[in-house]
Amino acid sequence: MSATQAVVAADNRTKRQVARDTRRNEAIAHKKLTSKGATIAAVIIAFFWTIPTFGLFVTSFRPGADTQSTGWWTVFTNPEFTLDNYAEALTSGGTSTTLATAFINSLAITIPATVFPIVIAALAAYAFAWIDFKGRNMLFVFVFALQIVPLQMALVPLLSLFSSGLTIGDVQVFPGLTLNDVEFSFARVWIAHAIFALPLATFMLHNFIAEIPGDVVEAARVDGAGHGQVFFRIILPLAMPAIASFAIFQFLWVWNDLLVATIFASPGALPITQALNSLSGTWGNRWFLQSAGTFISIIVPLIVFFALQRFFVRGLLAGATKG
Repeated sequence: MSATQAVVAADNRTKRQVARDTRRNEAIAHKKLTSKGATIAAVIIAFFWTIPTFGLFVTSFRPGADTQSTGWWTVFTNPEFTLDNYAEALTSGGTSTTLATAFINSLAITIPATVFPIVIAALAAYAFAWIDFKGRNMLFVFVFALQIVPLQMALVPLLSLFSSGLTIGDVQVFPGLTLNDVEFSFARVWIAHAIFALPLATFMLHNFIAEIPGDVVEAARVDGAGHGQVFFRIILPLAMPAIASFAIFQFLWVWNDLLVATIFASPGALPITQALNSLSGTWGNRWFLQSAGTFISIIVPLIVFFALQRFFVRGLLAGATKG
């Protein structure tokens, strides 16, 4: 009887009362979850963390001669800015490619190297979560364990595989993609990044897909939907937050990569990280160009992060609570 009265009392609240109670609950939760000392410490850390970035940003707009003689903080007393650093940085770079060309190369490397592992991992995650086959658990543990394999350990075997191919008996299973084949340069980098990303991508997407209510999948199967329809019409839309979260991680990882691209890419297909490495000059006396190139290189990652931010937060919180 008392429970019924409580429900009726809750239903009789006005919108103003509901809003007031909500604000009170939010204030209580905010008070319990925050601390003035932690907030002050975070602000101080953020301030000192931002100073080097701000100094690099100011340096990217200062004339090269000024950067050699005075510090960036002198702009507060003698402000002098120029866009020549950015114009020169775009037309400079390594011996084989300019920064502008390397920027396009990075896009050509990063977008497929992000899409390919997500497509494969999503299919594998669905299979591990909703298809019952022999050895499923053992195979999933094996895929999960591949995350502990250091990337550096696979570089030499992959390089050998790409160079000479793979032959089992008299059958050539995988043809060699030699380093002189410029048309295969991007493909080598795509394959390498996809291989390195698949274990983590499969693990993350499996954890999300496995949390989807089984009633939804069973209802689709009762209606006659096959695995393909269930995956594309139900699983894929519901798993979009997790996919977007991993897409951000993978995109940033591949965009900022220097090691894998340097080993597997041909000189004409090197990414922007390699061009940035050459901008400062032989003796580091042109580092003001490198600072300008750095801010050119972060434009795309910032756009990707802010465009997918709402999915990123939802993907991180997915599975944190149940009910």
